[in-house]
Amino acid sequence: MAQQVSAKEPTIEQIAEQKIYKQFGVSDSEYELICGFLGRKPNYTEIGVFSVMWSEHCAYKNSKPLLRRFPTTGPRVLMGPGEGAGIVDIGDNQAVVFKIESHNHPSAVEPYQGAATGVGGIIRDIFSMGSRPIALLNSLRFGKLENDRVRYLFEHVVSGIAGYGNCIGIPTVAGEVMFDEAYEGNPLVNAMCVGLIDHDQIQRGVAKGVGNPVFYVGPATGRDGIHGATFASEDLTAESEAKRSAVQVGDPFMEKLVMEATLELIASGIVLGIQDMGAAGLTCSSAEMASKAGNGMELYLDEVPQREEGMTAYEMMLSESQERMLFVTEPQHEEQAKAIFERWGLHCAKVGKVTDDGRLRLFHKGEEVADMPVKALVDDCPIYEKPSKVPDYYLKNGSVDTNGYEQATDLTDALRKVLGSPSLASKEWVYSQYDYQVRTSTAVVPGSDAAVVTIRGTRKALAMTTDCNGRYVYLDPEVGGRIAVAEAARNIVCSGGEPLAITDNLNFGSPEKPEVFWQMEKAVDGMAEACRFLETPVIGGNVSLYNENSKGAIYPTPVVGMVGLVHDTDHITTQEFKAEGDVIFLLGETKAELGGSEFQYAVHGVTEGRPPELDLATEQRLHKAVLGLIQQGLVASAHDLSEGGLAAALAESGFGRGLGATVDFQSNLRPDIALFSESQSRILLSAKPDKAEEVAAALKAAGVPAAQLGTVGGENLTIKINGHTAISAPLGEFRKEWKEAIPCRMK
Repeated sequence: MAQQVSAKEPTIEQIAEQKIYKQFGVSDSEYELICGFLGRKPNYTEIGVFSVMWSEHCAYKNSKPLLRRFPTTGPRVLMGPGEGAGIVDIGDNQAVVFKIESHNHPSAVEPYQGAATGVGGIIRDIFSMGSRPIALLNSLRFGKLENDRVRYLFEHVVSGIAGYGNCIGIPTVAGEVMFDEAYEGNPLVNAMCVGLIDHDQIQRGVAKGVGNPVFYVGPATGRDGIHGATFASEDLTAESEAKRSAVQVGDPFMEKLVMEATLELIASGIVLGIQDMGAAGLTCSSAEMASKAGNGMELYLDEVPQREEGMTAYEMMLSESQERMLFVTEPQHEEQAKAIFERWGLHCAKVGKVTDDGRLRLFHKGEEVADMPVKALVDDCPIYEKPSKVPDYYLKNGSVDTNGYEQATDLTDALRKVLGSPSLASKEWVYSQYDYQVRTSTAVVPGSDAAVVTIRGTRKALAMTTDCNGRYVYLDPEVGGRIAVAEAARNIVCSGGEPLAITDNLNFGSPEKPEVFWQMEKAVDGMAEACRFLETPVIGGNVSLYNENSKGAIYPTPVVGMVGLVHDTDHITTQEFKAEGDVIFLLGETKAELGGSEFQYAVHGVTEGRPPELDLATEQRLHKAVLGLIQQGLVASAHDLSEGGLAAALAESGFGRGLGATVDFQSNLRPDIALFSESQSRILLSAKPDKAEEVAAALKAAGVPAAQLGTVGGENLTIKINGHTAISAPLGEFRKEWKEAIPCRMK
């Protein structure tokens, strides 16, 4: 039986009698389960280990029933959920590896380090698979920029992302930022990493071979990040500011060394299993690696490199100090492994061995201080089917007539307001801080529908994006979930790519609230349906719950990270108009749909009603038709119509090269609705004049509605509705409003 070894820690009796376990998020019933698995009461180290392994962040105990609804397989999927990242085949013995994860709570209390270590953690997930990271993306949400605290969080989160990514030398190529009071006090910071790998280099986090040594590599363990996983699995409160110790501290220069040494180690062929020490640190990596192999593991904590004196077993197991890895090899390869790390100036310590008893046993100062069944830690966490209830706000919004607002008469001014809204405005202030050209493979830089990174030595490229409109999901979670997937796929297609698969980050409020759980299950249903229809399986991701502020839950925000394959670099397409005289087409139908729109928010100051409808068959036809046109070389530019509708898309398409346009949109809708509706399944294309007839014929044959709107050219953006001028002003005026919106607010 494990002994109690630290006089400073509560005794076994105190833990039980004072219910100290509740401080770690362990309920009474869960404590009784733990006692049952152990056959006795747990000591302080053991209750700490169980608490992080059974936290939502590690065990998905409130969300696993919903995650099972996702399609996770497909002809290209080489590895789905369950490992550090998912892997998808792209031909020629190559595969793309990608995943997204959140660092929301840490970023709320320590924005620079919270964001930086979020980037570091997702990079380790990629290279621990044996993959070379080639690109970073992010998806960010903040409150309104008029708030001083929000500006502070925004500035330091962006700085943290830039600081880590730039130092390690991985380009940050794409992302999105949205501002809404719904995220005040609880920002969302989701980081995504994409890597490349050859099929024969794929690794798994598995502790193979009874008797094989277990090695720790990376910097010494400190007390930073203790209970980080638990911290991420509870509501943010006024006391959260005192939990800065739960936020890890990152060192990108160290991570660069660990990455290069790890990739060299994997290339040597001697690794049997490897996993990064991310959430729950040494606890999660050791328990999960043992569980996947059906084995046990012994850890000798005196051998763990420590940078602080007097660290207890509890502290070492729960620390989330960054840039650390755990791996297993055979005894005869020990010296070879150490030599590789020594060449990179890194210490490689043997800290344990693989056993056949199915238990995680910890030894410290000559005594056994913990003895726990691995299966109980990893596989037997209780899974909860939470009650679900339709929220009152949802029922109320069903009767809101979003077309009943007083008609906006000055549509030029309305477009200025929409383009100047921080959510829609230029994010140059953000991405100018990122080194998005390092490695010199970035073919499409931030600012278009999706980023594109070329694959050296081939004609192929990867298109990548992150997408989610939280307002849509709030107004109708199922429809909003479908739209998140469809918009991501549309952005990939507009960039010349074939959508492959998604990784998702499900950001929601507390699952203890039936109304929030209803949002979760409906959003997952919508996403799953869209993934099945568009053949983009879910290959991994992250769940971040308990995102709440003093007013309640954030908008439900299931962020979709998608990667697509550009089969030939000649197919790479961007959103900007290319030349005077090019013909502009609008694909898809425009309906009277203002619910959740940027126009509704920026001009009328509300978010209400229902979001736009989405027909997945229509969406699929659009994707196939547009990708076919692009691959035939018929498209000069392509831009997804999303936030801001047609008017915003026309302006954004002109900003890149300063090319105005003159268009005449034939519509039965009210002019303000026609121009700012955010109806789905729409794309703005431009084509050379001599290609226009062929484009129109191909779209008609594909059953895709298309209207020839006008031509590119001139200094003005002039938009007519049924022959009557609705908007006309120099494009430069709109661009100034759009480009300066965020810097003006940051002063």
